[in-house]
Amino acid sequence: MSSTDRQSLAREAQGLGRCPALLIVDVINGFTDPTCPLGSESASVVEANRQLMDVFHSQNFSVYLTTVVYDSDDQASVFRARVPALNVLTRGSHWCEIDARLPLCESDRIIEKTHASAFHGTGLAEQLRSESIDSLVVTGLTTSGCVRATAVDGLQHNFKVVIPQDATGDRDLAAHQASLYDLNAKYVDVLSLEETLALL
Repeated sequence: MSSTDRQSLAREAQGLGRCPALLIVDVINGFTDPTCPLGSESASVVEANRQLMDVFHSQNFSVYLTTVVYDSDDQASVFRARVPALNVLTRGSHWCEIDARLPLCESDRIIEKTHASAFHGTGLAEQLRSESIDSLVVTGLTTSGCVRATAVDGLQHNFKVVIPQDATGDRDLAAHQASLYDLNAKYVDVLSLEETLALL
């Protein structure tokens, strides 16, 4: 086997199933407001997610959004020691709130988490299965952190996963691009916003 053959791992696009859900990861004030130590300029990411929400709402597909909330010092203590800026995400903080530019509906579900993945310790997989969800459009912030962890866990829970690259963002552009490349190479389908909307 040549080195070229080894580098070109065969993979098949999975797309979406019959009952997809939109999973928006941490599009909260703490990540979309550059004045927060965790934040960056994310207007285009917010707008892409707004468009996706409008389509999911219009087709009566489920929408889930995550936020990070800490109630006590012992929650995710190692993670928070590693990234001390996370300590601003305490219950009741403005930084934990979903960005107001997103068009929330009463049917949307907000998942509170303490670690990177939306699946870790949240019961999310069980909620999705109770609705017969078979695939996910995963978006949000940040690509190299919580989006990546959530997308990989989505696959590991046996959901097809699509990531519209325009609807994700990161403080580090190189990390953003590298993460999307790696995710597409091994785990999920990385598409443009337009390609994702066409699947719906």
